[in-house]
Amino acid sequence: MIGKGLVPLKLDLKGRTCLSAGKRHSTRRNGRGEVMMTPDPPIKEFIGAFLRDRGLPSKQISFHTLAGDGSTRIFRRIILSQSSPTFIAMENAPASEHLRRENLAYLMIGKHLFQKGLPLPAIHRFDLEKGWFIMEDMGDRSLQDEVSPHKDRISLYQKVLEILFRLQIEGSQGFNTEWCYQTERYDRSVMRHNETDYFRDAFLSNYLGMKKDWPELEGPFDHLAETSSGLDNHHFLHRDFQSRNIMIYDGKMGILDWQGGRLGPLPYDLASLLIDPYTDLSVHEREQIYQIYLLLLKDYQPTWLDPFQRYYPYLAIQRNLQILGAFSYLTKVQGKTYFEAYIPPAVRSLNRLLDELRDSKLSPLKDLLNDLPY
Repeated sequence: MIGKGLVPLKLDLKGRTCLSAGKRHSTRRNGRGEVMMTPDPPIKEFIGAFLRDRGLPSKQISFHTLAGDGSTRIFRRIILSQSSPTFIAMENAPASEHLRRENLAYLMIGKHLFQKGLPLPAIHRFDLEKGWFIMEDMGDRSLQDEVSPHKDRISLYQKVLEILFRLQIEGSQGFNTEWCYQTERYDRSVMRHNETDYFRDAFLSNYLGMKKDWPELEGPFDHLAETSSGLDNHHFLHRDFQSRNIMIYDGKMGILDWQGGRLGPLPYDLASLLIDPYTDLSVHEREQIYQIYLLLLKDYQPTWLDPFQRYYPYLAIQRNLQILGAFSYLTKVQGKTYFEAYIPPAVRSLNRLLDELRDSKLSPLKDLLNDLPY
């Protein structure tokens, strides 16, 4: 999950690194320039035991370290031979209670959604005490990669929406909030601390170097949180449902980065998809995809349609503020400067959302954006 202290996991996000703090690994690059990070002997034995149990060769194997982000997770592709399947090994040492709970959430929420028949990678083996997982490999091509040259982006997104709607409805059925490692629900505390305040501190103050105190924004931020809380929040919420967490492989789609899941309102994940700076959809494309989702909603439960449309703009603004805080934090604090390229489209998206909503109580925020150099 993109966020302050709430970082996403990716099986393969080009251009990003993910090294576990305090650990040393032998690294080199292969002929294609890919990082080859040799795992430590204990996890190599864990992987070897898994392969032997499956009747697969466990000696002549190679490991390709996959690019990550700012988290402590390390992902490696396990390669046996051209004719053998590949697997993904994840290492996330539970060095703190937070990381221990994160691993548990990854396991329990992942198993729950997978058992629903949702397209998540199968978790083949795990060791929670060590923070080790071996999973199905969903390839290295994300929705972001696929839509860039794609001629018919709308039909591709229609397939994504069908998966999203199943995730939201079926994922909430039998969901145990004790699995969540952050909050059980998307609520006002998340909206303020991890989104609006995050935008203020990480983007305005730290990234742009503006003042630290913004009393003029307290009213708009409270109004956003109060209004966004008006919708039922009992559906499954992924909270980082964007193109880099949606994989395209063998003609299928797969979902990653589910460990931050919790209960929440329907519009949030759709907003995450539509205002995704990685794809920067046109206004026309966003509207087309939005209308397709409304049809799914209408067919399932028509009475949800009006509340969804009323609250969607506010939840989209909440998400947009979180995105700007996250990209600023990753750029300025973690030195991941490649995220900086996505800040201008995220600012434009926020401006557009505020223009379309025309809520006078958000005018101080809109006035501030008008003065920014974007």
